[in-house]
Amino acid sequence: MTGKLKASLLAGVVGMAMVVTSGQATANDELKKLQTDPNQWVMPLGNYSGHRYSPLDQINKDNVKNLKVAWTFSTGVLRGHEGGPLVIGDVMYFSTPFPNIVYALDLNDNGRIIWKYEPKQDPNVIPVMCCDTVNRGVAYGDGMIFLSQADTTLVALDAKTGKKVWSVVNGDPGKGETLTAAPLVIKDKVYVGTSGGEFGVRGHLTAYNIKTGERVWRGYSMGPDSDILMDPEKTTHLGQPVGKDSGTNTWEGDQWKIGGGTTWGWFTYDPDLNLIYYGTGNPSTWNPVQRPGDNRWSMTIFARDADTGMAKWVYQMTPHDEWDYDGVNEMILADIDVKGKATKALVHFDRNGFAYTMDRTNGALLVAEKYDPVVNWATHVDMQTGRPQVVAQYSTSQNGEDVNTKGICPAALGTKDQQPASFSPKSGLFYVPTNHVCMDYEPFQVSYVAGQPYVGATLSMYPPEGADHLGNFIAWDASAGKIVWSNPEPFSVWSGALATAGDVVFYGTLEGYLKAVDAATGKELYRFKTPSGIIGNVNTYTHKGKQYIAVLSGLGGWAGIGMAAGLTEDTAGLGAVGAYKQLANYTQLGGVLTVFTVD
Repeated sequence: MTGKLKASLLAGVVGMAMVVTSGQATANDELKKLQTDPNQWVMPLGNYSGHRYSPLDQINKDNVKNLKVAWTFSTGVLRGHEGGPLVIGDVMYFSTPFPNIVYALDLNDNGRIIWKYEPKQDPNVIPVMCCDTVNRGVAYGDGMIFLSQADTTLVALDAKTGKKVWSVVNGDPGKGETLTAAPLVIKDKVYVGTSGGEFGVRGHLTAYNIKTGERVWRGYSMGPDSDILMDPEKTTHLGQPVGKDSGTNTWEGDQWKIGGGTTWGWFTYDPDLNLIYYGTGNPSTWNPVQRPGDNRWSMTIFARDADTGMAKWVYQMTPHDEWDYDGVNEMILADIDVKGKATKALVHFDRNGFAYTMDRTNGALLVAEKYDPVVNWATHVDMQTGRPQVVAQYSTSQNGEDVNTKGICPAALGTKDQQPASFSPKSGLFYVPTNHVCMDYEPFQVSYVAGQPYVGATLSMYPPEGADHLGNFIAWDASAGKIVWSNPEPFSVWSGALATAGDVVFYGTLEGYLKAVDAATGKELYRFKTPSGIIGNVNTYTHKGKQYIAVLSGLGGWAGIGMAAGLTEDTAGLGAVGAYKQLANYTQLGGVLTVFTVD
């Protein structure tokens, strides 16, 4: 984008800034307006800030007990249905797991199919998808629907007809690269990440022109400064310049070329600062002995200029990761009081079990506390250096020997995986779906072969000692760094949360329940058993004046990989199969959209 930027405040859910260039509106002024309309749901996370909050209150804590099914729709696809539907006007759009079908449904006719797009993909991409064949949703902008296909193809579809406008290849499945994350549209660009950290790929975030599909910029997670789009004197880490070659000199030799750091989570955006925020994943391999050093910038929060891609600041949460604590979870942007000071905050619930509150303008670390008391691999985060203080007993390096380190909490799937939390400006609290799982972790020597798994560790997962449950749904105070209330769940909560002005918070469970709880107390107000386990993200909208709640069910994802892929060994599925084998007693596979309302 060229020319002088001028910003004017636009009232709405987020208080977005409308950006104009030389007096001419950018391509997505429409989108900026739409995401402030509570009657629609136009982005996977609800708005640019990632709040997953709705000011709708027709469904509230007094009448939610009367919620009932309005209509349902079978997707025709098995395996894990992550993500959730968009609602633009009278049309609902959503994608499925592989083969990544996109549906456009008519809300005026109980979900009649307006159009269906089914890409023709090589099924050989399935074996290089790490943790099920999931897809986390589509994006909307400039009259188009954007789909990230498993085979790394980014597709732009006409929102009215479903016809392909353009497509571009974003990676190489032959090397283990795939796509699972939902894109994000900002101004005249669409942004997309990449998956494949378990295959030794090198992660990146890429911006494409929304009208042509032309690549505008690509920022790698590690490598030379020019590849990362990093100025060693201007890009900062906790207020200090990162210094020259930080993305290579913290790796041994050329290991950065197969360094991982993939970007398969969520993206958020602050229009006032013109910064896009996201996290990078684990370094490759999972055997830490084979990659000495801090392995920058894996496990890192990036704040990049949305126009140029240049990194303004970074923060590495887990240097020299030894546990697969990917840093890809969502960055929620909220203006809150932190220790008595009004702050433009970024709040992030990391896989490593620490919840971070940061100043999103400059990357200053303000709060870093455990959001599950059983987290034991580190005692605390040093607030000066930002480094977690690792407990030697739970290091998986163990003086360079391949030993089985036992009782590490959390497990590799983290205290929270990608399932997004929500933030209520009304209550000031964050509502977080969590895992309550520990592990044994035994690394082993592994050689890199392009397109082959590059893991190098065997895992077993189980509940913490003395616990009889694998998950909690919690309310979190990001200013104090404290749990306000916590509801135990038999299995991990793998569904994205939704908070509303009706003082109700919604989430789904792996057994298949849609649940509604009181935002202030966590008291359960409603539950309904959908046809399959829920790993999708709940949303809400209105149609003809009536509020609806919508969610995709369809068991799978990492927690459900045993059933989704037919795995039986306890250590299969990167250790998850053994922990979740009891799921088969409660639910089965099958993708279904369920829409609820109150009469």
